Order: sequence, then structure tokens, then C-alpha cells
Amino acid sequence: MSWIESIQKAIYFIEQHLLDDLTLEQIAQEANSSVFHFQRVFYILTDMSITEYIRRRRLTLAAQEIMNTDIKVIDLAYKYGYDSPEAFTKAFRKQHNVTPSEARKMQKPLQSYNRLVIQVSLKGAEPMKYKIVEKEKFQVVGVKRTYNCKNGENTREIPLFWDEMNKKGMDETLIKLNNGDIKGILGVCLSDKHHKENSLMDYWIATDYVGTAPENLFTMEIPAAKWVVFEVHGPMPDAMQNTWKQIYSEWFPSNPYKPTGAAELEVYTEKDPHDPNLYSEIWIPIQ
Repeated sequence: MSWIESIQKAIYFIEQHLLDDLTLEQIAQEANSSVFHFQRVFYILTDMSITEYIRRRRLTLAAQEIMNTDIKVIDLAYKYGYDSPEAFTKAFRKQHNVTPSEARKMQKPLQSYNRLVIQVSLKGAEPMKYKIVEKEKFQVVGVKRTYNCKNGENTREIPLFWDEMNKKGMDETLIKLNNGDIKGILGVCLSDKHHKENSLMDYWIATDYVGTAPENLFTMEIPAAKWVVFEVHGPMPDAMQNTWKQIYSEWFPSNPYKPTGAAELEVYTEKDPHDPNLYSEIWIPIQ
């Protein structure tokens, strides 16, 4: 089963149980995936977290009931998983820009989010340049933080992490330390298996380094693996985000490989991130 098929199967499961107390573990299990990796790929393909999708769909259905029935707001609130009518009204207004009572009077248009259908892109207008490499284990040194993927914390906080580290000169430090085969600064993303809550992820800003880690930097061993290495051309962050989406919506469905779920790398140079000719890479371990 391809990633697209797995995610569509999970979406069907969500829709069948939209009013139930769903857990991310149940949803990821439908896709035969870890919570971490499922959430990561889901966000890459849809630009939203799983919890955000569920919230949007519930509030869409709630709006339909407001418009077409006489059900009380308090009953709708509890039906769609809110602890109080006030919390429901606040969430409803945030999505639809109107209160439930205003929606019932049909005074303004509502914001509807339809059920997701994820499809493979067959355009093929933009060819992807990649290579398959086998690499022995290697060490990275750098700094890391742990994020929760449940509510998109990783998506919000990782760019701030980069800003903070760059202001401290960490990019220059890592470039000077870089003495391994992979040239540049690495963004390393992997599931934090040491935590009981498997929606947590570690994110590293690091570099390929041979030797003893300098003071105040951490080390991590990346195991030997077969990697698919994609070229990324263009300014950040759009070029990197677009390539990730193309990888999972076009490349994996069209090739016999599957991601292993181990550490994935983004490789950056010290050049201007806004340069339209900027070259970067994405490394994904495959099987």
C-alpha cells in the first residue's frame, strides 16, 4: 500500500468516527504507520495537522446542523466535543467568522472544509533530480530540541529555533566544524523514541563531524542506510516545502521504495537563503 493510499484509508477512518474521541494512535494505525511519521507526511501533503483537519471538519458539520435544524447550541457543543457552549462558540466564530446564532439567521457565508481526497499528481511538468546512495554510519554534532507534533508545534517552533540559533552564530560554528562527507548545515528530523508519547520528535540543527564534540554541543550517530537524495533548487522556505510535497505526492507513489521512518535530513549551505539559484538537498532513508 502506498503512502497516498494509507493516508486516504486513515482519512476514511476519521470520517467514519468523526464524532468519537479519536486518538492519533488509532488514526496512524489505520495507515500502518508511527504517529510521528504519519503526522509528518500528513502535514507535508495537506498543509495542516491531523487535529486541525478534525476540528475543521467537525465545525463544518456543526454549521450544517445550525443551518438545517433547530438543535440547541449547547447540544451541538457537546456533540462535537466541546466542554461548554462558550468554547464551541469561540471555535465556531474563529472558523466561520460568525457566531452560531448569526449562522442560523443565514446572515453571512460560512467557511466549509470538505472531506479530503488525496491524489497522486500526474502532471510531471517539473522533473525531480535525485540519486540513490548507500552510506555507512556517521556522526552529527549540533543542538537539538523536542517538539510535539499533535498540534503542529513543530511546524510553528522549528523556524523560530533556526532564527534563534542563527542569531547566536550557530550556523557559522557548524560550518567551521563540518569535516564529514555531507557538506553544509543539517536539519535533522526524527521520532523521539525515548519518550512514552510517540507524537514527540527531535529536531537537530547540526553538521556532519568526525571527532569528539566540542563543549555545549550534542552528538548523534546516524546509522548506515540506503538514502534517496533529492536536489532542491530555489529560495527558502518555499523551495524546500514544495520539494517535500512533491516527494510524497509524486515520487514515492511512482517508485518501489518506501521511507524507513528513520532520521531525515535537510542539507543547507551558508549561501543567501533568498537566492533564487540556491542549492539544497533532502535525504530520506529508504527500503
